[in-house]
Amino acid sequence: MRYIRNVFLLGLTSLIPGGFAPAQEPQPANSLTIPAPHVKQVHLKHILVIAQTKGFEHDSIPDGMAAIFNMGHDSGLWDTTLRTDTELLTKKDLGRNAKNLDYFDAVVFMSTTGELDLDDSQKTDFLSFIKDDGKGFVGVHAALDTNYKWPEYGEMIGGWFDQHPWMTFNAPIINEDPSFPAVRHFPKAFIKYDEIYQPKEWSRDKVNVLLSLDPNKLNYEDNPRIHRADHDFAVAWDKMYGKGRVFYSTLGHTEEAWSDPDIRKMYFEAIKWVLDMTEGNTASHPRP
Repeated sequence: MRYIRNVFLLGLTSLIPGGFAPAQEPQPANSLTIPAPHVKQVHLKHILVIAQTKGFEHDSIPDGMAAIFNMGHDSGLWDTTLRTDTELLTKKDLGRNAKNLDYFDAVVFMSTTGELDLDDSQKTDFLSFIKDDGKGFVGVHAALDTNYKWPEYGEMIGGWFDQHPWMTFNAPIINEDPSFPAVRHFPKAFIKYDEIYQPKEWSRDKVNVLLSLDPNKLNYEDNPRIHRADHDFAVAWDKMYGKGRVFYSTLGHTEEAWSDPDIRKMYFEAIKWVLDMTEGNTASHPRP
């Protein structure tokens, strides 16, 4: 079992552009410490990134894990525990100073694939973590290519992988919800070189589609991998699962994607959103 855990114990009181707030002058021992006006206490959040692969293994996983780690460290908003196993996906007391789901505020599945090593109690705990506890979930790329034998997982994330009709290509993308924090920085229409998944058992009336492929700019000729007759290919969406917030995007297949400021900002803002730090629409809408 590979185990990488990085926890930053940061004594944060406030964040200002360019770094931390400057240190205060020492106070006499017998005086009361009065906080500066309008300074909001920053409480560090805890993120668990899971990257177990039981099927295809993406070369971009280390890049994605490092990106999530660095986002939290550089912003001071969260610390990150990185795992390539599923042991911590439980509410049981594991002992050994090991954390469990009760410790974390959100879970990220980093291009997980196949049937993950989860027993029935872990599955129940994980879904309860989101649905009942109101914690967050972010699915990256192949998180959709995961847990096909677990119907509730598909319900939670919104569907499953069903081929990538154009493999990795210059994908013509439409921004369907420019007001949402995770896609606000994207223009109305743009191109990204990535592998776009085709989802099955997925319907836009059950999610809020944020990004989608422009159906008028796709080549449908001689492509047996195209299974959606409606040609509705979502690239990113958000939804509620009970009390918890869920975000998914197919972007992030390539190693280079994680050096792209646009992709990094999307996932940074997505994590902030599932942590209830920002607000965004979750209601479904018709195709544009």
